[in-house]
Amino acid sequence: MAGFDQSLADKLNSEIHTAEDALRWASENLHPKVGKASSFGAEDSVLMDMMVGINPEFRFFTLDTGRLPQATHDAIDAARRRYKARIEVLFPDAGRVREMVGQKGQNLFYDSVENRKLCCHIRKVEPMNAMLETLDGWITGLRRDQTQARRDATMFQIDAAHGNMLKINPLIDWSWEDVWRYIRENDVPYNSLLDRGYPSIGCEPCTRPVRPGEDIRAGRWWWEQGIKECGLHHGA
Repeated sequence: MAGFDQSLADKLNSEIHTAEDALRWASENLHPKVGKASSFGAEDSVLMDMMVGINPEFRFFTLDTGRLPQATHDAIDAARRRYKARIEVLFPDAGRVREMVGQKGQNLFYDSVENRKLCCHIRKVEPMNAMLETLDGWITGLRRDQTQARRDATMFQIDAAHGNMLKINPLIDWSWEDVWRYIRENDVPYNSLLDRGYPSIGCEPCTRPVRPGEDIRAGRWWWEQGIKECGLHHGA
């Protein structure tokens, strides 16, 4: 895995200002050692539509934690049919999951923040880290207005937690309205949970619909207070 420095990220942030241009740069300079990490939320649908138009061979990968909603599996199948894309599915280590569940129970995440973070780490972070070790860059659907922790994120970032690889956030300046405008104008297939009040989609037992007036991430780990992340995005 190549290590980049902040001067490159600063240069790219000063020169590239649109999602399409960021994806073209990634295709021309990092492919095939760059991939889109997708949980099949609205932003992921937009990016997949853009990416296959730029490079049909772009890589996509997703985490099957073993606790995903059926609607997310349906969305993965719909994306495969629409774009003829090869979507790499990452799985947690079965032995690690079996040991965790045997010691703490199937729904351990409701008992404490420590348990929830352990579950996220085993089911999500570990398989994601294994994939990222094979890449020079990864593309995400992060936007600044998603959470307070992401307010200072930039389109190009050096991911120090993953060997100084390049983290690319093409939609960082987009609003929620921008995302949906693109979906409607381009007839993009998307996860049906989005129509049922789930603007942020994770594991089935850890995600609920968002109530009117709530933050779009309020449905994730709703029983916890404060900044809520799974550990995939260190400091956004």
